[in-house]
Amino acid sequence: MSRNKDRLGGHTPEPAEAPQQPVEKAFDPLSFVAPTEFVDLPSKGNYPEGHPLHGQEVIEMRFMTAKEEDILSSQTLLKKGIAIERMIDSLIINKSIKAQDLLVGDRNALVIAARISGYGANYKTQIGCPSCGTRTEFDFDLTQQEIHESSVDETLSMQKLDNGSFTCKMPYSNFNIVFKLLDGKDEQYLAKLTADKKKRKMNETTLTDQFKIMIVSIEGHSDKSIIGKYVDNMPTLDSRHLKACYKVASPDVKITNNFECGSCGYSQEMEVPFNTDFFWPDR
Repeated sequence: MSRNKDRLGGHTPEPAEAPQQPVEKAFDPLSFVAPTEFVDLPSKGNYPEGHPLHGQEVIEMRFMTAKEEDILSSQTLLKKGIAIERMIDSLIINKSIKAQDLLVGDRNALVIAARISGYGANYKTQIGCPSCGTRTEFDFDLTQQEIHESSVDETLSMQKLDNGSFTCKMPYSNFNIVFKLLDGKDEQYLAKLTADKKKRKMNETTLTDQFKIMIVSIEGHSDKSIIGKYVDNMPTLDSRHLKACYKVASPDVKITNNFECGSCGYSQEMEVPFNTDFFWPDR
């Protein structure tokens, strides 16, 4: 053994170091964050001062996840008619903004954006022909949106107020009416009112119910009983005028396509229907 040492110059070589194995990074499911997007608001932020969206033209929201699918499939929420509202609340980044406080047009824009992020821009559904009733499969491209911004029409004697409301003069009664734009809370109330009347087998009064909610004052009088009496006896000329004013003032997003029935040849421009198929394309 000593002779071997002598031959090697009396030095024992150091053992070679074993190559280091790469350290695998631990999988952390919390490291994945759902992407977000900014959605244009048709209202351009036409909300009263103090509202979190006052003056804001966009809103940030997350892409849809399995969590939102659970919300949309909840039978409890579906029966209450609040599944879409809860889904939007879940997706909005700024939690001080609630779906029920959004103008209807702004909410529609968020619903479409959520559908695109979750299932893509192609929406295939069945539409019943208004003429013969034949159901036809129809495709909508959800990216082909028509944005209607809130505006005023001077020919309708309209004016926009600083608080986001509008005023217009009725052509028959000459009353000056102040009206507001409907939000999610108003729409829920109207839906509940209609459902209750159907349950009691009462006549539906959708138009007058909407007028009673959207009218803020008549000739400066904001008492609901006064507004109700006028609406119940509203001349048709005034009614048509108020509907026209609201259509001009109300911001919205629409998706339309030309529909033609293969059975009877009936054709017209159709708006995308927001039914249960909208968020369940596999049904």
